[in-house]
Amino acid sequence: RALLVLFLTASVTSGNAGYGWSSEDALGLYGWYTMLVYVASIPGGIFADKLLGQKKAVMLGGLLLCAGHGVLAVNALWAFYTGLGLIIAGVGFLKPNISTMVGGLYKQGDERRDLGFYIFYIGINLGAFAAGLVIGPLGENVNWHYGFGLAGIGMFIGQIFYMWGQKYLKGVGEAPERTAEMAGPSATNEPSMMSKLFKNKLALLVTLILLGKGVYLAVTGYFFNIYSEDHLGYGILLAVMSIFIGFGIVIYSELVGIERDRVKVLLLSFLVVIVFWGAFEQAGGLMNLYAKEKTNRMITLSLLNGIFIGGIGLLALYGIIQLIKKKSTAMYWLFGAVGLGVTFGLLRYLEIKTDPWEVPATVFQSVNSFFIFTLATAVGAIWLKRKMKGSEASSLFKMAIGVVIMGAGFFFMSAAYAQYESIGSSAMYWLLLAYLFHTLGELCLSPVSLSFITKLAPVKYASLMMGIYFAATGFGNKLAGELGSLSQSAGEFEIFTGIAITCIIFGLLIVALLKPLKRLTHGAEDLQKEENVKDGEKEPALA
Repeated sequence: RALLVLFLTASVTSGNAGYGWSSEDALGLYGWYTMLVYVASIPGGIFADKLLGQKKAVMLGGLLLCAGHGVLAVNALWAFYTGLGLIIAGVGFLKPNISTMVGGLYKQGDERRDLGFYIFYIGINLGAFAAGLVIGPLGENVNWHYGFGLAGIGMFIGQIFYMWGQKYLKGVGEAPERTAEMAGPSATNEPSMMSKLFKNKLALLVTLILLGKGVYLAVTGYFFNIYSEDHLGYGILLAVMSIFIGFGIVIYSELVGIERDRVKVLLLSFLVVIVFWGAFEQAGGLMNLYAKEKTNRMITLSLLNGIFIGGIGLLALYGIIQLIKKKSTAMYWLFGAVGLGVTFGLLRYLEIKTDPWEVPATVFQSVNSFFIFTLATAVGAIWLKRKMKGSEASSLFKMAIGVVIMGAGFFFMSAAYAQYESIGSSAMYWLLLAYLFHTLGELCLSPVSLSFITKLAPVKYASLMMGIYFAATGFGNKLAGELGSLSQSAGEFEIFTGIAITCIIFGLLIVALLKPLKRLTHGAEDLQKEENVKDGEKEPALA
């Protein structure tokens, strides 16, 4: 993510040569790549549920990721596309299944489950933080393929730990039992989704129309070059999605009452997810290029030392205070201080050779992760405080507010571009402020969106709804690539400002719709009460 777009746009004649692509083409590929990374979670989850189990799927995903980054270390066009394909497949197996395994470590109702996911999320972002500071500068300033290869080495170390720790994962994420006795009578009598699709005339008609259109776009775009080369990708995507759209129609026709209403709200939440990630993922594309090309990234060593030493000191001080208070999170802050110190030491030894020093553009990819593990508890405390006062915010409200806050961050990018137009470059603090608001928005939306789906999705189709969520995230990433490409003709200031205004209006519109939507969801707890009513008891109609 930190290296891809910068590598593609790097000149073929420079000392650290890239492919010399235009920004438009590079951002277009970035959109396809990041979309497929998420969409691959759907077949990855299905393979795990039906055949491999989560534990083996994560193992396979990790090995594919190691292989993908290893192949990317080879400087050849075939290796580049092969490596991206292996990474897409690897994330598809790993991403949807590893989270399920974390949940499987705890019994239902175990209070440690939330803390377990918190540790898991922090671990991910510590890796992302280190990647931007270590792998990014290595690839950007020394050799792009060294950076890709170093990422593979990091993945390999993680894979070794995972293989060593298998003894602690007995009974977690195991392969599903294949016998009918274990599956139960409902599994043997329930017709397959594909047979239901063929029996539903409307679903079958829509699927065939979309499938035919997809095949037409793919064939004409590839063999006859009637359309642009992108039509091959769009055709394949439409052909695949036609099946899932047909399944969606089948599912909707089977649902009644509360469950049908809730699916309507879920579809709206998926739209919120698409809008959010379509804006947020400018970070690895358009904003990454902006940091490289239009930002004054020079900083004196005295200021840099002050920033890092101050950050390390604050983390350590807070950790000591937590330790004195005997808080369970104390070691998290102390380890954070140590990690930041080690990272700074490596930077000073390996990278920083001049005063002032030009900050590599890839370093800004670490800012989001840094804000996540320093601000996550603060954002959580704000929502908890509201709950304690009896005004708990709904999940959809948090998601909408997340879109608004994240959208507001793009006004800083508009200001940055205005400064660039005025003096020929813009200050780094504009990027930092933008990433701050983007992270605050992410902390409002991302942690609650998955929980929201598990609350509202019909139990029978919970896995499929989770797959659609990942697909929506993927479409958001594709939208991000399209908007980034559009900026090359429409103008970056216009795109930044347009994204900001659109996100704010959209988020406020969702907030305005919360009351009528509440009548559709009926509250997740109401459905649980209804399911727990014993035979013969009377409950008032929830609708």
